[in-house]
Amino acid sequence: MSINRRIILRAHPGGTPVPSDFQRIEQPVPEPGPGEMRVRNLYFSMEPAIRGWLDGKDNYFQAIPLGGVIRGPTLGVVEISNLEGFRPGDHVWGLNLWEDYSILSAETILLEKLAVDPAVPLSHYVGALGPSGLTAYVGLHDVGQVKAGDTVVISAAAGAVGSVAGQIARLRGARVVGLAGSAEKVALLKDRLGFDAAIDYRAVPDLGAAIADACPDGIDIYFDNVGGRTLDAMLPHMRDFGRVVCCGMIGDYNNQSNPTPVHNLWQVVAKQLTLRGFLLFSHMETLPQAREDLRRWAAEGRLVALENVTRGIDRAPESFCRLMAGQTVGKTVLEVDWA
Repeated sequence: MSINRRIILRAHPGGTPVPSDFQRIEQPVPEPGPGEMRVRNLYFSMEPAIRGWLDGKDNYFQAIPLGGVIRGPTLGVVEISNLEGFRPGDHVWGLNLWEDYSILSAETILLEKLAVDPAVPLSHYVGALGPSGLTAYVGLHDVGQVKAGDTVVISAAAGAVGSVAGQIARLRGARVVGLAGSAEKVALLKDRLGFDAAIDYRAVPDLGAAIADACPDGIDIYFDNVGGRTLDAMLPHMRDFGRVVCCGMIGDYNNQSNPTPVHNLWQVVAKQLTLRGFLLFSHMETLPQAREDLRRWAAEGRLVALENVTRGIDRAPESFCRLMAGQTVGKTVLEVDWA
């Protein structure tokens, strides 16, 4: 391919993003300089966190400007390398851009060379065996300190991180309750992923009462992917010294200028709770063990990798918008369309 297709931000989204907020452009294929390599991207990882970079306001990363190429994790293969430790044919992962070809260097965030198993679908290294699975692992172990006998509640439990977090908690001997947004997702959690119980939060009139029924002795760990009203409903049902793993706040990603109030924060004091957020790149020391455990569980058939894959770089905006509208199950992945 002689051109580099790139997806840029055309307009700041007004709430839930729509495909017209994005645009494809074409530019020359870039050439790597000293200490750089050119990577042909194979998969884009669709992440809710990307939504936080589209409003023109900096958070833990700089905002993507209008006309800027969309930033997100990608998996690709090295074509040309002037970077020590990398050679053509290596599969690499990093926080990159939505484009056919990228120039990466040692400064690329989360850059790593992947040891891929040819028997495993490559797309799984974007999800359950990649950052989604690693995030679930770090959240439960480093932050949640999960142990056998714990009661663990997972929000967005049919999503990329939640589906893996629930399975890891179960493998560690915990009782696992998942929250999801449809009867179909609830059935998937219980029948395919082995959750002990699941709640369709859209179908219950009182989420707090449903949580009390499912967890009559309280909650030891709440793995929070949602924030807002769900977090508020959960706090009164935490056990003393419970741990709230703050992984994401997807309930407010489409409305960051007017976030949902949380009224039950007194419970943090009364129950002596720990609420802790985390970012994956702050826990690099845990990742080697996490990768090995995830790989082994998947090989043994004890970890199910849920994913939905869309093919074609032009469909990247559509794929991301479906994720942010809550219309996906498991890890949302975009496969770049190479001939």
